[in-house]
Amino acid sequence: MTSAALALTGCLSSGSSGNDDRIRIGISLPLTGDFSEPGKGVRRGYEAWADYVNSRGGLLGRQVELVILDDQSNADRVAADYEKLINQDGADLVFGPFSTRLVIPAAQVAKDYGFLFVEPAGAAEEVFNQGFDNLFYAAPAIAEDHYNYLAEAILAMPPDQRPETAAYAAMDDPFAQGTAYGLKEKLAAAGIRTVVDEVYPPNTTDFGSIAAKIADSRAELVVGGTQYQDAVNLIVALRQLGYQPAMAAFSTAPTNPEFPRAIGEQTAGILSPTGYTPKAAFPSNQEFVAHYTKMHGTEPNEDEANAWTTGQVVAAAVQAVGCADPDPECQRKLIDWLHNNEVDTVVGKLRWDQTGKPQGAHLIQQYVDGRIQIVLPESAKEANLIHPKPTW
Repeated sequence: MTSAALALTGCLSSGSSGNDDRIRIGISLPLTGDFSEPGKGVRRGYEAWADYVNSRGGLLGRQVELVILDDQSNADRVAADYEKLINQDGADLVFGPFSTRLVIPAAQVAKDYGFLFVEPAGAAEEVFNQGFDNLFYAAPAIAEDHYNYLAEAILAMPPDQRPETAAYAAMDDPFAQGTAYGLKEKLAAAGIRTVVDEVYPPNTTDFGSIAAKIADSRAELVVGGTQYQDAVNLIVALRQLGYQPAMAAFSTAPTNPEFPRAIGEQTAGILSPTGYTPKAAFPSNQEFVAHYTKMHGTEPNEDEANAWTTGQVVAAAVQAVGCADPDPECQRKLIDWLHNNEVDTVVGKLRWDQTGKPQGAHLIQQYVDGRIQIVLPESAKEANLIHPKPTW
């Protein structure tokens, strides 16, 4: 079955490839399969960005058209999709997919054709070890740096308050493991003992044995390198065993609006890194939140924000160098400009090293008074860090 194409053209009807009146942007996303939920969020962000740009005259005076294919969360299919987008569908530019597993094969195709490749969700360290000089990650930090502010806060605690032991459970996924082990590396180097270190397959649903190991260890800190459902299942299993850590942190899941209900509203004190908050005072973020909310009736989350940021980054390069076409000379100008410039986005100012790695850290959120709020760093906090964690 062929991938379905979705074209978004603002107020214009769909046109054929090669139409000089439009800038065609080719994208492959996991709209079905393992990564379909965040993939759909990225699509919403891309579509909102295109609608916003088109309502303001487009890029270089041309309307933007998105051509979106469904890679079904499959690495082989995503590579074929980008081949098709570039060779058959007449893409002038490409945006990246969701997930490290899909970003790497997609970025390789883009590199083979000399295309700029800005991506919203390939944060694992291995993405930046492939030799991609055309790749830029449109977020504040890679996975291993997501917990930097939390690590700093823990290590700054008085010795009698600082956790002495930590338990780690991570999905066998480059991003999920990267978040957990980035924190583990920093804490272990400071003498915080690892008493549990478990890695589980992505399709794991029964967390009874892993939860039992963590509960038996009585670790003061529990860290989940998680996506969504795995975090929910692990937390429920830990609660059923009566385990009460002094600190609990899980990647990705706590920022999902469905999370509190999924774990029975027992969220107090749960921590999570995030690269985005709708409350951020960056000027373009206020415009983004207003436009997205008008389209969808709800505020955007991190997936939508990273997609919008991808559009902002590419647009900044396009406007700076004055071209948006598949010609290798144009694509090289776009790549070189981003290597040498900073871009204002909805997640703040972004700058990259030569591997496309952003030079920043994620905010740390915590459930305080029933709401997830920024607690770290001090300069961005909406509430004070709660430690030790209330019972769940």
